[in-house]
Amino acid sequence: MKERGDDEKAPRRDAALTRQRILDAARGEFSLHGYSGGRMDRIARAAGANVQMIYRYFGGKDDLYLAVLEDTYGRIRALERQLDLAAHPPVDGMRRLVEFTFDYLVENADFVPIIRNENVAGGRFAKRSKVVPNTTPPLVAAIKDLLERGGAAGAFRAGVDPMQLYVTVLALCFTHLSNRHTLSVMFQHDLGDPEWLAQRRRHVVEVVCAYLTKGPSEGRDQERHHQPALP
Repeated sequence: MKERGDDEKAPRRDAALTRQRILDAARGEFSLHGYSGGRMDRIARAAGANVQMIYRYFGGKDDLYLAVLEDTYGRIRALERQLDLAAHPPVDGMRRLVEFTFDYLVENADFVPIIRNENVAGGRFAKRSKVVPNTTPPLVAAIKDLLERGGAAGAFRAGVDPMQLYVTVLALCFTHLSNRHTLSVMFQHDLGDPEWLAQRRRHVVEVVCAYLTKGPSEGRDQERHHQPALP
């Protein structure tokens, strides 16, 4: 016998699924065409909805775009929390974070253009959001914990700023995707090739781990050792 609560839950489930379907369709549209070029009728068709339904769920185009931006950040932050970095030794945890960031950007092709387009717009919608800034502190705290535990164990160099480190990780995982087409022309090699991406992934992990595990004095000593003698 069906309980009364089941009838109440079904519409809520359907509404959540419809809302997510619209968000996913809008993410694809805005990633291809940006905010200005994004069309509500194309979003409606891709979502199997109608424009009136989109307005009912999200309001106007501005509110839909902001919802897409917040959902885009919220998804990656939620998956980062699932890494449970605090449960892992510092070096292993840092490697997991770098590998996850690299893989997520490769596997979620809409992420890079959405963020790039918002930067071209000067962060216009991100500045309006209360959600976007609030998704970041837990990530910074998790990185700080890894750095502090790694420093205390002698595995990491001291004094690394967690925000600086994450910006570096993101840059290493982002540039070959955001500039793929021009870099592919420059180097006459497709930077979307799976074999090249696998090499890039290893390189990024090695760069971050080498920076964290090599002390400043060690790096300077090696540089002096390899410099040619002055006349």
